[in-house]
Amino acid sequence: MQKSSMSSCCESLYSSIEIVFYYGRLVLLLLDPKVAGSTLTSGCSTLDCVFQPPPAKYGGQHTVTLIPGDGIGPELLNHVREVFRFSCVPVDFEVVNVNSSRADEDDINNAITAIRRNGVALKGNIETNHTMPPSFKSRNNLMRTSLDLYANMMHCQSLPGVQTRHKNIDIIIIRENTEGEYSSLEHESVSGVVESLKIITRLNSLRIADYAFRLAREKGRRRVTAVHKANIMKLGDGLFLQCCREVASGYPDITFDSMIVDNTTMQLVCKPQQFDVMVMPNLYGNVVSNVCAGLVGGPGLVPGANYGRDYAMFETATRNTGKSIANKNIANPTAMLLASCLLLDHLKLHEYATTIRNAILTTMNETRLHTPDIGGQGTTSEVVQSIMNIIQKTGPRTVAYY
Repeated sequence: MQKSSMSSCCESLYSSIEIVFYYGRLVLLLLDPKVAGSTLTSGCSTLDCVFQPPPAKYGGQHTVTLIPGDGIGPELLNHVREVFRFSCVPVDFEVVNVNSSRADEDDINNAITAIRRNGVALKGNIETNHTMPPSFKSRNNLMRTSLDLYANMMHCQSLPGVQTRHKNIDIIIIRENTEGEYSSLEHESVSGVVESLKIITRLNSLRIADYAFRLAREKGRRRVTAVHKANIMKLGDGLFLQCCREVASGYPDITFDSMIVDNTTMQLVCKPQQFDVMVMPNLYGNVVSNVCAGLVGGPGLVPGANYGRDYAMFETATRNTGKSIANKNIANPTAMLLASCLLLDHLKLHEYATTIRNAILTTMNETRLHTPDIGGQGTTSEVVQSIMNIIQKTGPRTVAYY
């Protein structure tokens, strides 16, 4: 039976069960989960992943590079895989482990190759130990620069059911991801005197500014704020600010303003609601994104995305490993699960993304099942199970393959 015929069959026989041949395989269509009963609708994890879309070789799946990382990364990504299996998301994961303590770069090169092959990745944060020798480069930074993932995007939004000092926060932060203070150009020509070079280029400044304005227009935003320190770094940050102004002239429908970075941090903790879209160089983006994550409840709640021309990589917005709470079943899975939803949207699997995202928000707001970082007593496993219970009730129709 051809794929188009199968789709037609699904539409016309929604409330029934039919056995058909699909690309040479015996297929049981569960067109209405209620028909199959509670055993089948309990999801893929219950029946050892029997209920799956077709494998990649039949054209029905996307392959995503999965990098577990350190700290809480492996356990949270295991929960993402659990939710994906339960929801029958058409994604296969190629797992690539990166050992952050290795001095050579074989592991990270393998990961970069896998991302180039698959085009997209989901990762936990990889620890960068400051006690390593100067020649040791951050594995996270190597991935971003090697793949030219020039735009880091973080949507910092107040979530229902989470108690915070400030309400109604809705800020998109755009961070230049490949240069600035993260250029890894340091030297000590004279003992006791270190020069660390901050690189700002016109090309990359124009590129990130244009990304911010295009995203603002796409999302219906009205204002873009450039964050800088051009009053002191007149050439470097001055060039960044100039490029933002040039790009802004091409978007007359969007208001543009600028703010010095130290004033920005004060304004964020006093009145964060004044900000809409913010664009900034690399280091300022690191600081501002962490401040904003704290404003809406902490690092366990906010997802992040890294975009380039050819590749995309998704992770939690704040780049810490959570090493102190690893394997204690208390880490908040929200940020990583929401990052996986951004991944699904990127793959145009919007129905799956919406189903999982709504289940996360329902668990947070209606069931009020919270992990300790946001004032609750729930475990990671309990939160994930609640999310899957909601998906079971509201998720899309299922196709089971035998």
